[in-house]
Order: sequence, then structure tokens, then C-alpha cells
Amino acid sequence: MTASVSGDFELTMDELRVVARYAAEAARGILPVFEEAHPEDPRPRAALDAAFEFADGARRTRLQRVTSLDAHRAARDASTEAARLAARAAGDAASAAYLHPLAKAHQVGHILRASASAARTAEILAGEAPGAGEESIERERRRAVPALVDVLRRYPPAPAGGNRVARLMSALDAALRASGGDTSG
Repeated sequence: MTASVSGDFELTMDELRVVARYAAEAARGILPVFEEAHPEDPRPRAALDAAFEFADGARRTRLQRVTSLDAHRAARDASTEAARLAARAAGDAASAAYLHPLAKAHQVGHILRASASAARTAEILAGEAPGAGEESIERERRRAVPALVDVLRRYPPAPAGGNRVARLMSALDAALRASGGDTSG
């Protein structure tokens, strides 16, 4: 039997690995933005590596927690919005190993914020073209596996925040919930 964590519902380690992989793949796509701006700072890369270790079957350990916090500190130190988003996405990927099974809307951020950060980064790199973010959200929707959508649906919808990342996350959340688990089309 697969180990699980309980709260308002149960999440298995396999489900947490699906969430961590989804976040890590989004973060991997934008990490070069941070590394170009801050080549001497290894913290986000370490968080991303820790996320993939867990997603690939390693036990979740203190490594994911520590590297996540370090990556979020790197985000605070980043010199540009895009670099900040990339570092935060790496931290979010590492912390996904510790997604709480609590039916609270803010938990959706642990599942989707890395993807929303990637979409916002796409907009920035495209000179603030909103279409770039929408295209990125569509790619993230198609990349989601049914097991991820199943986990997402255990939570209330993402809060519709005021900043662009929150709005992109809310759009991705709505698209995934509407997909009926079919993310191919």
C-alpha cells in the first residue's frame, strides 16, 4: 500500500509526486531566467533538484523543505521580476512534496503557482504580451495528467487574486477543472 497523508482528505505519496513533478517541470522551463541574472546563486537549482528527487521516487525529507525556503529567499533577493518568479517557482516545486490535504483554496497555489509563474515569465519575456501568458497556460493545461486534475479537484477553486500571477493561476485552475480530466485537447 502506498503511504498517504491525511487531513480533510487523503493524498498518497504517488499523488504528491505527480504534483511535485508538474510544478518542477514548470519551474525547470524558467529557471534559466534566474540563473542568467544570478549565475552565482545555486539556491533555486538546489530546490528544483530536490523536487525532482522526490518526484522520481526518493523519500520526502528535510531537503525539500530547506531548499524550498532557500529558493524563496533567492526570489526575494532577485534583481528582476522574471528572475524572482523563476526562483519562486523552483521553491514551489520543492515544497509541493509537502502539499497539505486541507480543503483550503490557498493550497491550490502549491499545485499551480509554478505554472502561473512560468506563464507570467513568458509575458515578461515577450514584452508584456498577454497572449504569451495565455498560450503558456494552455500548454500547462495540456501538460497536466488526469491524476493531477484529480488532486486539484479535492481543493476549492484558486482564489482570484489581484496580481497577474494569481489571475493566471485562477485561469489555469478553471481550465483544468473544466477539462473533465481530459487535458489532451
